[in-house]
Amino acid sequence: MVDTKIPPGTAADGPTGTAGGGGAAPAPVKASKRAWATAASGRTAALLVSPTLLVLTVVVLYPTIMAFKESLYGAKGLDPETGFISDTEPFVGLQNYADIFGEAGDRFWNAFWNTTFFTVTTVGLETLIGVAMALIMHRAFSGRALIRASILIPWAVPTAISGLLWRWIFNSDGIANALIGNQVLWTTEGFHAKVAVIIAEVWKTSPFIGLLVLAGLQVIPKEVYEAARLDGAGPLAQFWRITLPLVKPALLVAVLFRCLDALRMFDLPYLLIGAQKNSVETLSMLAQNEASNVRFGPAAAYAVLLFLYVFLIALGFVRLLGADLVGDVGGPARPKGKSRLRRGSIRNSAEVSA
Repeated sequence: MVDTKIPPGTAADGPTGTAGGGGAAPAPVKASKRAWATAASGRTAALLVSPTLLVLTVVVLYPTIMAFKESLYGAKGLDPETGFISDTEPFVGLQNYADIFGEAGDRFWNAFWNTTFFTVTTVGLETLIGVAMALIMHRAFSGRALIRASILIPWAVPTAISGLLWRWIFNSDGIANALIGNQVLWTTEGFHAKVAVIIAEVWKTSPFIGLLVLAGLQVIPKEVYEAARLDGAGPLAQFWRITLPLVKPALLVAVLFRCLDALRMFDLPYLLIGAQKNSVETLSMLAQNEASNVRFGPAAAYAVLLFLYVFLIALGFVRLLGADLVGDVGGPARPKGKSRLRRGSIRNSAEVSA
């Protein structure tokens, strides 16, 4: 009989041995520890997020549910079945929504297209002007603090005050008509009313986009621009190839916030032009008009539709541009196939060395 001795540290030593030498923990123990750490971090994250979820439930979820519940009831008045005056709101189901897309369809679609037109136009102009403002405020020159303060003043003015100021400007004998040398009734029905709202809104909120873009510009290292200048890149090439890609996450966040805000536009056209003007009536103004006439069921239906519209826009924006909203975190991901191949090669080399 040949006395066969098995060297210590090989696979025959038991479950604790490895191909390259003893002392390493088994794979099941590592997996259990990793799972426990993942569960602990998940519980910590849920605990930290729970106050925010509670506030959102009270501020957003509960009012939305109550608005949908209210939209299922009609207005108080004469009951067509009994012929008596009803003191309670009758349950009508989805009749308010059917009326919106039926009898009141013209007014609803007019407000819908006005809301969409104002959002696309104002946000587009604000993005162009805001980026220009940020580039101006980012440059180093004498009097930069004064320029920054003057640019941010319109955003600090309350919207109600801004609406009244622009109403005086667009008056029949105001500054706007004096500048163009023509008599235009800006606050009456017509496309000129839309133009007045767009000008006032862009003046008011362009500094908001400029401020967020400025914050993105200030984190770009100066060495990047110096390297680009050494490579012969001009100002335009630096803007398209360096500034715009690096400031893109901040710019997209600003555009998203402005889109959500513009879709809920109410106070500026209401104060500047007035209520029940087909040229500038938005979905928020339509819901307010129904509520002021004690038709709370149709008003809640309009509010629910506006909420769904804003929610779908935000969801689509985040789904399509979600990676750009947060930027690249942690660098590019390594392909799984290559990582498995690398681990396999390391294991084989360890076995050979053993």
